[in-house]
Amino acid sequence: MKPIRLMRGFLTVGFWTLASRVLGFVREILILSFIGPGPLLDAFVAAFRLPNMFRRFFAEGAFNAAFVPMFSKKLEGEEDAERFASDALSLLSVAVLALTALGMIFMPALVWATAEGFSGDERFDLTVGFGRVVFPYIFFMSLAALFSGVLNATGRFAAAAAAPTLLNILIIPALLAGHYLGGDVVTWLIWTIPVAGVAQLLLVWIASRKAGLKISLRLPRVTPEMAQMVRIAVPAALASGVMQINLVVGQIVASSTPGAVSWLYAADRLYQLPLGVIGIAVGIVLLPDLSRRLKADDSDGARDAFSRAGEFAMFLTIPCAVAFLVIPLPLVSVLYERGATGPDDSAAIAVALSIYAVGLPAFVLQKLLQPLFFAREDTKRPFRFAVWAMVVNAALAFGLAPYIQWMAPAVAATVSAWIMVAQLAFGARRYGSVAKFDARLRRRLWRICIASAFMGGTIWGAWVVMIPLFGTPGWRYVALIALISIGALVYFAIGRLIGAYAPSDLRSAARRS
Repeated sequence: MKPIRLMRGFLTVGFWTLASRVLGFVREILILSFIGPGPLLDAFVAAFRLPNMFRRFFAEGAFNAAFVPMFSKKLEGEEDAERFASDALSLLSVAVLALTALGMIFMPALVWATAEGFSGDERFDLTVGFGRVVFPYIFFMSLAALFSGVLNATGRFAAAAAAPTLLNILIIPALLAGHYLGGDVVTWLIWTIPVAGVAQLLLVWIASRKAGLKISLRLPRVTPEMAQMVRIAVPAALASGVMQINLVVGQIVASSTPGAVSWLYAADRLYQLPLGVIGIAVGIVLLPDLSRRLKADDSDGARDAFSRAGEFAMFLTIPCAVAFLVIPLPLVSVLYERGATGPDDSAAIAVALSIYAVGLPAFVLQKLLQPLFFAREDTKRPFRFAVWAMVVNAALAFGLAPYIQWMAPAVAATVSAWIMVAQLAFGARRYGSVAKFDARLRRRLWRICIASAFMGGTIWGAWVVMIPLFGTPGWRYVALIALISIGALVYFAIGRLIGAYAPSDLRSAARRS
């Protein structure tokens, strides 16, 4: 993939991921307003986390790590990639259908294992009921992941990146309908999720057909290629899903405090906005590109792709992390505090957000570093790294809970994320210069940090001055927009002044998009 095409891929995926995350954020605002932190929202969060957890394993874990590199190399070598994809689709369909059936049958056990604190109160039965409705979402999303991987590997990013927006496009009107028609809002919410899964699968399937890719179901066959894919996929699933496992561990700890699952969920959704836009966009575009370059022995091109992805990621991630760290309360209060969500909820969510902010760069760097391993079909070492990170996360979450209670999961997730990054960076050294940032990125990285620090000090001071506006209905929205605008202006101005970026880079990226 040429540099122009690579940047276009980042921008395309970034745009659609941003659209999905913004719509998702609107969804969360409506959920918190209409339902609010409490038993219903705790139950929904725990139920929806189950298919999402498996989705991360199958879609963003196993298939990104195993299927995409193998399919990309077959495309590069003209080795009947469509037949390979059809075999993978057939095997995946049977496996996930069996998983879905087992999950629905043993839903009470799943709920107990992931939210033990719900036992003995109304949240447990609510979660079991919600879980049986939303769990089939994993089946549709796993198949959609395969078609998305095919489209990404062939350089067609738009449809695969746009598909996740359908979930929010359908949920938002469902929430509004449930609220204004006087129905049970949470019922509208949970039944819309499997419908959205069908819509997402149809979108990427139609896009692959229009692209001339003939991938269809057939009798499952355990060929040597499929066996190799499974061997790569199993450890990769855990390596890429470590964040989801950490969230489940955190949920177990937080479930003992009423409302805490909802608070952590709300904070998670807010910091997931930049993480989704930046980290997932980088991972989706970088992996197939690295796979092709390594297949063609293009080490210089692979290093350039890796460094430009890192530059793109850090340029956007570091200022976001600083903003979440220094002004979490105004962000949370303006965006979430209304309807069923009160000031006490905002304060709790803001505390969690500030803790997650420290780990945001680490979460993004994981998305950047893992493709270095996955592009070489090396998933065993990331698996071992993930195990150590999970051990640290569980030890901190349970060990700190007696002292800082529901905040322990956020601290544990942040620390374990940085430990995972350290392991990935150290382990990638064996790949030589390909796994090292080039001189341009090393020169700009510390400048990005300085510009972000100036921005953080400026917005904190501006917030102190504008505190009365943040307490005034109506004006608080204007104040937040002004605060964000001031931060952006300062960041870009200081960054340009000290050389954190070049305007020509942004103009070129805009033209290429």
